[in-house]
Amino acid sequence: MIPNDICADCAVRDRALCGSLDDRELLALNAIGQRRRVARGQTIAWAGDEAVICGNLLTGVLKLVAATADGREQTVGLLYPADFFGQPYAGDVDFTLTALTEAELCVFPRAAFERVLEDHQRMERLLLQRTFESLNEARGRMLVLARKSAGEKLAGFLLDMAARAGASGCRASRDGPVTFDLPLTRGQIADVLGMTIETVSRQLTRMKQSGVIGLPGGRAITISDREALAARAEAA
Repeated sequence: MIPNDICADCAVRDRALCGSLDDRELLALNAIGQRRRVARGQTIAWAGDEAVICGNLLTGVLKLVAATADGREQTVGLLYPADFFGQPYAGDVDFTLTALTEAELCVFPRAAFERVLEDHQRMERLLLQRTFESLNEARGRMLVLARKSAGEKLAGFLLDMAARAGASGCRASRDGPVTFDLPLTRGQIADVLGMTIETVSRQLTRMKQSGVIGLPGGRAITISDREALAARAEAA
């Protein structure tokens, strides 16, 4: 057992970077890491500021936001539990990082984390691998935004949300429909997918009327027919 092991009760340890580390590497991270809770709407890092922290998201959802020259904002990415945030070896923050929900973070000072990476080259390679995976996901999102219809975009988004809901989703039976709460408002979904809020609402209504999803109320979504939703994601 590692003394003062902040990873001991971590719900995402098997999926996060730490899940691939040995005891020696975990000991090095435990020496510099700390848990931090943030409130919904709280900004963790501002674009243009010095990059001082990085770490793993344990619970909740974060958004990455870019600002245009005229002050408009665009959500360019979402982070979920087990995702890594921050940029080692970067001088400044590229995108503003804000909590969409209440969240818990495992935070490392960037300079100290860089020193750990330099002392543990295998960890550095593992982080690089995760970075490439995130880059490929970002390229996939670019394809979705550029080529897919509104219905295809939203159907794919709901499938992704359902998959990420995991154990937090509710089922009446083992193979029954899954119900979960969206972490984003319809306006935020529209922002992420490059749509208007009216289009998001219209597409959700069509899916409900077709029996593909249910809208129990609030932000709750029920995936009534996963196969039909997957078909819409490919050809709306």
